[in-house]
Amino acid sequence: MELKTARLTLLIDPNKKAAFERLCAQLDLTASQVVRRMIRDFLAQHGVSYVPSGEDEDTADAAPLPRAPKRKPATTPAPAPKNRRSSRT
Repeated sequence: MELKTARLTLLIDPNKKAAFERLCAQLDLTASQVVRRMIRDFLAQHGVSYVPSGEDEDTADAAPLPRAPKRKPATTPAPAPKNRRSSRT
């Protein structure tokens, strides 16, 4: 069984947290369940495999997670150069 002993602490907007917790309650899920699912999905999406703690690495059936297709990095146009006037007199 996977150990759930590591803690992840993050700061978010209080109103966003309240809305998240209300939605979790409506779906009969805990916030922890949803966050753990999001982390598992994020790891799988990026092709990251891991052996759950509590399982022996040598005997675990840790098949690699399917690799997600590579995405092109987001490109943003370079900022236009600023006109700097020389203050020489």
